[in-house]
Order: sequence, then structure tokens, then C-alpha cells
Amino acid sequence: MKLLLDTHIWLWSLLETAHLTEPVAAALQDPSNEIWLSPISTWELLVLVDRRRVVLNADPATWMRGVFTTLRFREAPLNHEVAIQSRLVDLRHRDPADRFLAATALVYGLTLVTADDRLLHSKMYAVLANR
Repeated sequence: MKLLLDTHIWLWSLLETAHLTEPVAAALQDPSNEIWLSPISTWELLVLVDRRRVVLNADPATWMRGVFTTLRFREAPLNHEVAIQSRLVDLRHRDPADRFLAATALVYGLTLVTADDRLLHSKMYAVLANR
């Protein structure tokens, strides 16, 4: 399975594993699954740190570069089709980060791993709910 991690799932997998359900934790640890991460999650984490909603034990850029060198994941590139689909995806809200993540899952045929109710109800892309 190809799993695109929502930003909170990515952070929980690194900092607060108790928040992950057993099926999600197992899927993330299964070496046959591909783990994908969008640059939108990098951007969103930087915003959360700026707003002091997330506290890291190092400078955010240094922390993320360290994570990027130690974790196995594939980068889900932002491209023009992702940008187009971000406006067409059937979400009930306008959060740009959520729209880009949903569009990325759709364009690349990835399963979005999330606990966000606002992302769980679309029929346009596959989801693995952390519920």
C-alpha cells in the first residue's frame, strides 16, 4: 500500500506514537508499504512551530533535515496537476494544506492516512482512518 501521511500522523509517528491506532501503527511499520510525505506537511509543521502549537527539541529546519535523512519515505512532489486538483477535490472546507494533501493522494493514487474528519469523507481518494 502507498500511504500519504497527513501532517499530524507524520508528527505522531515521530513524537507521540500513543496517538496512533493499532492498524495505522502496523501499516506504518509494515516494510511492504510505501510511506509518502508531501512538502505541504513540511510547510505546515513550520507554521505550527511559528504559532507555538508544536515544540521541537531543535531548530525546526535542522530537526526536519535530520528526520528526512533517517526516515524511509518518498516525497510526493507538488506539480501543476496537484494544484488543479486542490481546487476540484470534494472537501467541505477551504484549508489549503488539507486541499493539497487530498489532491496529492488523488493524483498519485495514494491512501491518505489521517484522523481529520474533514478529510475522511471524500469518495475521490482512499483513506486509512486513525480511528
